[in-house]
Amino acid sequence: MARAFWTVAPGVGEIREEALPTPRSGEVLVETLFSGISRGTESLVFQGRVPSSEHERMRAPHQAGSFPFPVKYGYLNVGQVIEGPAPLVGRAVFCLHPHQTRYVVPADAVVPLPDGVAPARAVLAGNLETAINGVWDAELRVGDRVAVVGAGVVGCLVAWLAARIPGTRVELIDVAPARARVAAALGVAFATPEAARGDADVVVHASGAPAGLVTALSLAGQESTVVEMSWYGDQQVELPLGGAFHSRRLTLRSSQVGGLFAPQRARWSLRRRLTLALSLLQDPVLDVLVDGEGRFDELPVILPRLVAGQTLCYRLRYPALED
Repeated sequence: MARAFWTVAPGVGEIREEALPTPRSGEVLVETLFSGISRGTESLVFQGRVPSSEHERMRAPHQAGSFPFPVKYGYLNVGQVIEGPAPLVGRAVFCLHPHQTRYVVPADAVVPLPDGVAPARAVLAGNLETAINGVWDAELRVGDRVAVVGAGVVGCLVAWLAARIPGTRVELIDVAPARARVAAALGVAFATPEAARGDADVVVHASGAPAGLVTALSLAGQESTVVEMSWYGDQQVELPLGGAFHSRRLTLRSSQVGGLFAPQRARWSLRRRLTLALSLLQDPVLDVLVDGEGRFDELPVILPRLVAGQTLCYRLRYPALED
């Protein structure tokens, strides 16, 4: 048996019991240690704000149920293999699986954690994979002036990756001055929207708020690109495309992890991307992005609070850690 979190109505979730199949050859039984809440996307799912046109495209790899409700959704899961092929038994692994105490999946759906990556930190792997794709879409170059609008988990990870490119000048921008502490830990500059430098070679928007995209457009330099990483669900977004948008010949480009930057598409499988993300998580500085933790059993109470809050990554701890 296993217990899993289901969203059953707008803003309402519950934990359900379900029977697991016996693992077959080539499958693994995983006991979850931690899972992470991807606050932006999961908040929209939890509120029933996935447009009907996106019901199929938005499906997570091991989702159960259908949008809008009831649905079992999530994709930041770290566990330990307790049955399966001998090389995997006992290994800590990452899987794009919803919040659930145990699950059975094909062995190739899990990615073993490399040495030096703590299971508690590995919940960031899915967000880091998204950030990697955003950096590819931004086509960042040595020496670029980079503005990242939105200091959520994905925005922070984009800024952290961009700052590792030689010569870049990276500024992380957010309406919450408290995020300056996170920016400092990641080794990047910080500014509120009013104090941001502007004239950027590349702007990445990841705030999830339409006002943030307006800010991103205002910070772009002549003929530069604004990469839009936010997803708004069913919310309509108005943009000031009069003004200087055309005279500065700006490019507004969407970035979504389900579709890869064309030059990478043929070679970078999902597994290769997740393996890269996990290898980069060896840096303990990224622990600053996990700023809340609670028990899995508390998730029906926790998630409504997270929707309205400013938490970065909220990590769930599972009963396996308490046995």
